[in-house]
Amino acid sequence: MASPAHTRKLRGEEFLSSLETTVLTFFLSVIIVLTVFGNLLVMVALCKDRHLRKKKTNYFIVSLAFADLLVAVVVMPFAAIELTTGYWRYGEIFCLVRTSLDVQLTTASILHLCCIALDRYYAICCQPLVYRHKMTPVRVAAMLSGCWLIPTFISFLPIMQSWNTIGIEDIVSRGSNDTSCVFMVNTPYALICSAVAFYVPLALMVLAYQRIYVTAMAHVRQIETLQRAGSAPVTGSTPMITAKSRMRIETKAAKTLAVIMGCFCLCWAPFFITNVVDPFIHYSVPWQLWTTWLWLGYINSGLNPFLYAFLNRAFRRAFLVILCCGNERYARQGSFSYGHAHRGSSMWQHPRSHEAPFSIRGLIMPSL
Repeated sequence: MASPAHTRKLRGEEFLSSLETTVLTFFLSVIIVLTVFGNLLVMVALCKDRHLRKKKTNYFIVSLAFADLLVAVVVMPFAAIELTTGYWRYGEIFCLVRTSLDVQLTTASILHLCCIALDRYYAICCQPLVYRHKMTPVRVAAMLSGCWLIPTFISFLPIMQSWNTIGIEDIVSRGSNDTSCVFMVNTPYALICSAVAFYVPLALMVLAYQRIYVTAMAHVRQIETLQRAGSAPVTGSTPMITAKSRMRIETKAAKTLAVIMGCFCLCWAPFFITNVVDPFIHYSVPWQLWTTWLWLGYINSGLNPFLYAFLNRAFRRAFLVILCCGNERYARQGSFSYGHAHRGSSMWQHPRSHEAPFSIRGLIMPSL
C-alpha cells in the first residue's frame, strides 16, 4: 500500500551517509529475498504435496503466497530503490502503475487472510454438511476472484482517474516533481480505501476467530465434564484417545491462524490508522513515520510463509522434503504422520466429523 503524502524522501533536504545507505540497502534486500523465497516455497510445497492440495483452505493459501510474491517482486524493489537513492527515476506513468500495483497487491494479500478466516469459521463452527455446502469449488473460486478483483476498484480505477487527488490538487502539485513519486489521497479515498483494504477484513477476521474461540471453549468444557464424571467406559478408551489426538491437531490449526491474525494487525494497523488520520491533520505526518509503517506492512508478506513453516506441521514437513531435495527419510516421516492425521483430523480439516473436542490450550501456550 503506497504511502499517501509522504514519498518525499530525502530530496535535497536530507542525505543518507554511505554507511547508512549500505546498511539500509542490505536490510531491505534481506526482506525482499526472504519474502520471495518463503512464498515460492509455499507455492512449490502445495504443488508437490498431494495431501496439501486436498484441503480447500490451501487454495486460498497458494493464492495468498502468489499475491505476497508479487508484492516482493513488483512493489518492494522500486520502493527500496526510491528510499535508498531519494529519487524516482521511472517517470510519471510508471509511478501511477507502481502505485496502483502496490495498493492492489497489498489489499489482495489482506483479503486472502480474511477469506482464510471465514473458511476456518465455516469449517470449525458449522456442521460438516454445512461446510461442504458453503465451501463448494464454485464458491471458493468466487472468493478467490473477489480477492483479486475488489482491490482493482480501489487501486487502478481511482488512481489512474486521479480520483484520489480531487480537492487536494494544490497540495499534490507542491509535493511532486519529475524525480518524485508522490501518492497523496483525499479524505473520501482514504476512508473508503482503508475500510475496504483493512477495517472491514479486520472486523470479519475478529468475528470469525471469536466464534472459533467460543466453539473451542465449549468443546473443552465438554471433554472436561466427561473426564470429571469418569463416564467413559473401558470400551470407550479408543474414542477418547482419538478425541485427544484430534484436539491436539486442531489446537495447532487454531494457534496458527491466531498468530497470523496477530502479525497481520501488528504489521498493518499502524499504517491504516495513520492513513485515516493524516488527511484530517493537513498531511503533517513525517515521511519517516510513513516509510516505517509502509515497510512494516510489506514485512507481513514475508511473515506468512514462515508462520506456516514453523506453526503448521504439514507445511513444515513439506518444506523439509523440498529443502532436503526429496530426502526419503522426510518423505517416509510425512507419510507416517499423514496416515495418523487423516484417521483423526488435519491442521485444516473439519474438526467435527464426530463432534471431536477442540482444545483452546494451544492458543495460550502451544507446543509444537
